[in-house]
Amino acid sequence: MRRKLVLTTVLVAVLAAIGGGFAAAGGGDDDATDTPIAGSDLSRASQAALQHTGGGTVTETEVGDEESLYEVEVTLADGRQVDVQLDEGFDVVGSENDGDEQGDD
Repeated sequence: MRRKLVLTTVLVAVLAAIGGGFAAAGGGDDDATDTPIAGSDLSRASQAALQHTGGGTVTETEVGDEESLYEVEVTLADGRQVDVQLDEGFDVVGSENDGDEQGDD
């Protein structure tokens, strides 16, 4: 009986540790798995995004975003952030203010 109790306790501890590892790896912010835009593509994507927003600072980029080929996050002078979606030709295909579910396509 004691052996079963010990094995059960160990099994519960192992499962809790595994579950915690999955939550830490997959939960919350997925920025750790993002691939930033690089090279001349970064320059072209940044220029297109800044032109779309009318200025600001590029604060983050991503290749292969779930909504488009490129995503460029621009922080505006007033602190708002805009995610600009670009296609393979660096044309704007959508944009969204962070926290705005509807976007301003």
